[in-house]
Amino acid sequence: MALKRFKPYFSYLREVRFQFILGLVAGIIAAAASGAGLPFVIKFIVPFVTGNNPPEGFKLVLALSVIPLAFLFRAGGSFLNAYFMAYAGMYVLEQLRLQIFEKLQRLPLGFHNRNNTGDIMSRVTVDTQQLQGAIVAVVNSLVKEPATLISAIGVLTYLTIKHENTIFILIAIASVPGCVIPIRYIGKRILKKATREQEQAGTINHVLKENLAATREVRSYNLQKNEVDRFSAACRLFFKFTMKTIKYNKALSPLIELITSFAIVLTVYVAVKQDIEPSIIAAILTALYMCYEPIKKLGIVSATLKRAEASLDRLEYILHAEDTVPEAATPTPFDSVKGTIQFKHVSFQYDERIVLDNINIEIEAGQSVALVGPSGAGKSTFVNLVNRFYDVALGSVLIDGTDVRQVTKADLRSQIALVSQEAVLFGDTVANNIRIGKPNATLDEIKKAARHAHAHEFIEKLENGYETLVGECGSRFSGGQRQRISIARAFLKDAPVIILDEPTSALDAESEHRIQSALEGLSQGRTVLIIAHRFSTIQHADRILVFQEGRIIANGTHKELYSSNDLYQSLYDKQSKTTLEH
Repeated sequence: MALKRFKPYFSYLREVRFQFILGLVAGIIAAAASGAGLPFVIKFIVPFVTGNNPPEGFKLVLALSVIPLAFLFRAGGSFLNAYFMAYAGMYVLEQLRLQIFEKLQRLPLGFHNRNNTGDIMSRVTVDTQQLQGAIVAVVNSLVKEPATLISAIGVLTYLTIKHENTIFILIAIASVPGCVIPIRYIGKRILKKATREQEQAGTINHVLKENLAATREVRSYNLQKNEVDRFSAACRLFFKFTMKTIKYNKALSPLIELITSFAIVLTVYVAVKQDIEPSIIAAILTALYMCYEPIKKLGIVSATLKRAEASLDRLEYILHAEDTVPEAATPTPFDSVKGTIQFKHVSFQYDERIVLDNINIEIEAGQSVALVGPSGAGKSTFVNLVNRFYDVALGSVLIDGTDVRQVTKADLRSQIALVSQEAVLFGDTVANNIRIGKPNATLDEIKKAARHAHAHEFIEKLENGYETLVGECGSRFSGGQRQRISIARAFLKDAPVIILDEPTSALDAESEHRIQSALEGLSQGRTVLIIAHRFSTIQHADRILVFQEGRIIANGTHKELYSSNDLYQSLYDKQSKTTLEH
């Protein structure tokens, strides 16, 4: 039954079927050399060269050469089998990870908000490796081990037919089914323990990622010991679950060997009683060993399958996750956008919590509109619905009269530029980080965008100019410099709609002044939505929307709102007082 779950993933082997088949053939050759070749050598060659009339000269060399020849086939086949299986396995791993990563790119923000990053990383790295190992090991073992078993049974059958008094061999073969009992029991235990182990691996990744992302805070607040304790606790749990998995996994081989030992003792006892030749006894024991060895390895494969089944559950959680922001079945063309934005009876909720409640508003093309209000009032959700990071629960969001759900997400987002509070730079050159706004942009276009963003001057002073690597997450630059590169990216994109998620809130006064100037240039002739935490950001806004508990409670200019809305006046005065104190 377990194999049925893995069947869809065997298709990954199609692209490497030539290497995979070579590996299987090599495995069968190694299996035949083990299961039939070694017993044959013991039964015929050893007595031939050690008997009463042993061969001499060339005949002796020829006879003895069969021994290294059998081992050559066994060793060569095993090597080629291992190499080509590893090749196929790495390809499967690459494709698995790519499929998971591609799905993660398509899943909406809601999925990522519900799942911690460390656990997702563990699924992409550790769980894909478990599944890859199972796919290759299972297919390989289901061919190689039965081939060894059939070869060995063939030798035993031959000996049984050739020597009537060796019929007792059948008794030993009959004990083989007894090996299945521990395999089934232990397999169930491994599945349960492996699931806990892999979940805990995700927790370790999560703790590690959090710590590395907060190195300054950890040192500032002397949290080193707390963090070590937290990581240590996660590692101890992982150790506990891993050892339980190992306990059951490693118990398989000894149990099967124990069953084998009883069969061998019985075989030797009967053979001695019936006065069978030592060479035949040796051949029988070798063939019997070659019968039980595949059973033991198939037991290990069963354990591997169970561990992989736990990984498959975790991977399919991603692969089968519902895209709550699906593409339109028949998308509407979306170009020549002017930027008029309408919210018609829009409501939205996270789980049971209502975040936006019956929003009705129209923002004209070319207007600059600021969104203000207390934390959690719904400002970020409002702009997230415009670029379809989420879909409305009720109502509709329209741009130029077209419902955003009726166009492809790529077409919609190509018309919107986003400048976030935290400027995100990728581990590439400065030029390529700006080029994200327009992938086919020339260097001259990139420089022009950088000049508009007041970034050209500091970029030119870098060691390699625009070809300078930005470092991990832009670590080579200050917050203001990263933000100006982000704004240059938006200039280059030249989209009709701009979303500014308070891009100056974490900057010093000088950086804020430079960026404020760049943002004014960016906003010219475009529809701009500004999530405002600093009121200095909205001094040039055409309109201000005041949010409170998921509703827009006021709409107007600063002068109108300050005199008519208590919440706005309170927020403005509180910030003005804080600014004066500083």
